[in-house]
Amino acid sequence: MNSPQEQQQIRQQAAEWAIRLDGGDLDRSRREALDGWLAADPRHPAALALAQRTWKQLGLLAEPRTMVQTPVASAPRRAGGRRKGWRGWAAAAAVLLALGSAWNERDAGVSWLADHATGKGEVRILRLVDGSEVELDAQSAIDVAYDSRERRVRLLEGSAIFRAAPRAGRETRPFVVESAGGSTRALGTRFLVSRNDDGSVQVGVLEHRVAVALAHPRTGTVGRRELGEGESLRYSAEGGVEAPLGGRLDDLTSWRRGLLVFDEQPLGEVVARLNRYRPGHLLVAPGALAQRRVSGVFRVADLEASLQSISDELGVRSLGLAGVTLLY
Repeated sequence: MNSPQEQQQIRQQAAEWAIRLDGGDLDRSRREALDGWLAADPRHPAALALAQRTWKQLGLLAEPRTMVQTPVASAPRRAGGRRKGWRGWAAAAAVLLALGSAWNERDAGVSWLADHATGKGEVRILRLVDGSEVELDAQSAIDVAYDSRERRVRLLEGSAIFRAAPRAGRETRPFVVESAGGSTRALGTRFLVSRNDDGSVQVGVLEHRVAVALAHPRTGTVGRRELGEGESLRYSAEGGVEAPLGGRLDDLTSWRRGLLVFDEQPLGEVVARLNRYRPGHLLVAPGALAQRRVSGVFRVADLEASLQSISDELGVRSLGLAGVTLLY
């Protein structure tokens, strides 16, 4: 077999071995374990070689810059200097381990459950059996679970705009979109549901109204709200159903016009969004960089220029490693 999950596991194991090897001589039991791992699969040696090259490149990021400017023999010993170096190496190790899993573009559970899914940069319009329409954003997936009582659609990943066929004539079942522990019930409407990487969900109403509810709201949080045309809100297991906002629908649906709009959003969230549209994988180095704020309007058709604009604005560098671009 050569499944994405199996490849991911090999890369992750190779990353761990690369870090161990750089730490010094392995004892006998570790060396035997490594030899056994290398012999177990013809893909393992190549994976380890790639991980070691990547680790070497990341080492340049981990070294404190003062080490380049001052000869080692004459450098004064500073309290905490060694600790700073270890922080850099720890960050590099975290990045390498993250790179080991970065190629797995879609969770195996999503692939298994999805009835309909889009790939990177792909937008698709679907018509369901009852006449309802779904516009799937890039890297998005839904599971359609209609039964005799209701028309339920589960948003497993990404974003989608739903136009519910009306409850008229013989169609009396409610139309419900479920995602991340909450549900959005159509009240004769057209609406957006978007699932974020942090586990929260955004809902926006393009026409009429919806009712948003959590299956198991936490004590002290709001568990249900109705949302009117032009309004949007966010819900999560931790924060409950938050108060509605106005004027954000153009931003939330900008992908339909080939644009991505960000307004003071953390770089980590921006990168997660860009990853749904561009080939390869973007990764932000561990630390405060992921929280730096980004604003702008970017064209989906020219995301490399957008990425360069973000890098220039924040003063960050990039490093390309086997299909992965690291921002640091």
